[in-house]
Amino acid sequence: MDILVPILAVTIIGLICAVGLSVASAFMAVKEDERFPAIRECLPGANCGACGFSGCDGYAKALLNPGTKTNLCVPGADGVAKKLSALLGVAAEDVVEKVAVVRCSGTCEHTKPKDDYHGIRSCAAAKLFFGGSGSCVYGCLGMGDCAKVCPQNAIGMDKGIAAVEASLCIGCGLCAKACPQGVIAVIPDVARTAVLCSNRDVGAAARKVCSAGCIACRKCEKSCPAGAITVAGNLAAIDYARCTACGACAEACPTGAITRRDFSGAHRFEAEA
Repeated sequence: MDILVPILAVTIIGLICAVGLSVASAFMAVKEDERFPAIRECLPGANCGACGFSGCDGYAKALLNPGTKTNLCVPGADGVAKKLSALLGVAAEDVVEKVAVVRCSGTCEHTKPKDDYHGIRSCAAAKLFFGGSGSCVYGCLGMGDCAKVCPQNAIGMDKGIAAVEASLCIGCGLCAKACPQGVIAVIPDVARTAVLCSNRDVGAAARKVCSAGCIACRKCEKSCPAGAITVAGNLAAIDYARCTACGACAEACPTGAITRRDFSGAHRFEAEA
């Protein structure tokens, strides 16, 4: 009896608590909008945050509220936007497809290591250890943190630095978030010019550590007929809203820090298939 009484007491308390929780869950339950599963099913599941929300679930919940645009999913592109618009009964809007670009040209041909790094093969770790082994403190560290997070395997290492295969890139931006140097930018995939440098030192100092770096000479700025490129903080930057892709800046750049090429991402090739 000495054992049975406490066992019985605990059992009764457990039953009371169970009944209480059941009643509370019935009265206090937050009903899920029936549209949520269907909306979530439309999204690709990249959970990249490119839409501005905390992953696909966050965006799906936001879409339940009137006014949230259906064209914010960059990886899903126009296909996802059309599905969401049809489901929610709103007009479809075009998605600005994007592609990642490595803003660094510091390959083995243009720069030299300042030391021999033997630590953890991680950009984040290398940055903490005297800023990595490269002579340019602004450049790509070449350990592949960006490649590890890319869901499309669109990034590889080429001559010591990261390189993006644009035709595979869906513009999710996970690589840009993973890069501790901030050398990866996500630009519209209709762009045809890009500044492949992140060095903000004055011209002579930038030239000393990398022969392909921007030296802030402003020749690109002066050559642009649309006024789309400016030099600030010793580094050229392109305003893609104004850029006409004429390529004048790339032709004027004495170091080759500005390139002109087709940056079309995976979505364009999917649409053409």
